[in-house]
Amino acid sequence: MQNSNKILQLIGIPFAALLSVVFGLLLISFPIGIYVVFETDVGGDINFEYPLTHLDVFEGANFYKSPLEVSIGDAFVVLWIFYLVLFVIAILGPRHNIFKTLSPLISFGRYSTRVNYMVGITKWFSILILISTLINYVQEGIGLEIIPPLVENDLIQFFYVTLAPIIEEFGFRLLLVGIPLFVMYSARSSLKYFVGCLWNPSNLDIYDAKKAFLLIIFVGVLFGFAHIAFSDSWSTGKFAQAAASGIILGWVYLRYGFVASLMIHWAANYFVFSYANFISQLNVISIEDAFLHPLMSTLEILLMAAGVFSIGILCVNRFYSQREFTLEV
Repeated sequence: MQNSNKILQLIGIPFAALLSVVFGLLLISFPIGIYVVFETDVGGDINFEYPLTHLDVFEGANFYKSPLEVSIGDAFVVLWIFYLVLFVIAILGPRHNIFKTLSPLISFGRYSTRVNYMVGITKWFSILILISTLINYVQEGIGLEIIPPLVENDLIQFFYVTLAPIIEEFGFRLLLVGIPLFVMYSARSSLKYFVGCLWNPSNLDIYDAKKAFLLIIFVGVLFGFAHIAFSDSWSTGKFAQAAASGIILGWVYLRYGFVASLMIHWAANYFVFSYANFISQLNVISIEDAFLHPLMSTLEILLMAAGVFSIGILCVNRFYSQREFTLEV
């Protein structure tokens, strides 16, 4: 156990430093996103006053009736505030804030992400980026490219990628993972217990984790298929990357709850595109060229490095926990 603490402490210092940098970048993305939407020409011939009902997603939707004209800017601010509230919740809880969680790792080699959402979010977001980048690298080596769907306007695209995490996490995590888990493992059927288990499935007594893992893998594959199955979707090269992301998000939802999975999804969408659009507007280049900018490459390297150390922390914890269990038996 002492050796485990020393190794965790040795890895924990650069791990905590990298996660702190990622945390800072996530925080800065909030004002960057607001600036891009309201203070730049990201939309070209349209701006934040563009009516929400003119978007393709509402085309032919007669159910959408409102006495007020809601704009993209209005809807974006609502989404922005919602994510900001969840971000603060993740910083402060569920038991300790992010700094109280990382401090014992640096000082004593003791580590648990269950006491703070933000540590789990930054760790698994970094791992998701690392795995996604490796998948993309391997696929490019065999000539399988990931081609994004065609979007005519960058402002509309930014709004869609900001909205998508809520819709997709509600559908793929709460409905397709949370409800089946409750049916399989619930001990009682009160409404309060049901809502609590959907919010955080770790409240369930999951005695047979194999069924839960199979469900997460199945829904993850379905998540990957959904990204390529419809018209104007990603190319088939996106399937493996999206499926891997879906499995990671499903595991995070099972272990840490809805706040963590939603905020990781938010980071993969809003965070990435806020920086890309900012670079695009600052340098007067296309969004495609912005993703090739050195700053975006630096962000990717930082996230991949954090992902490597995060996997290292997981492996050390896993190895010594198994060894301790063996010695006890």
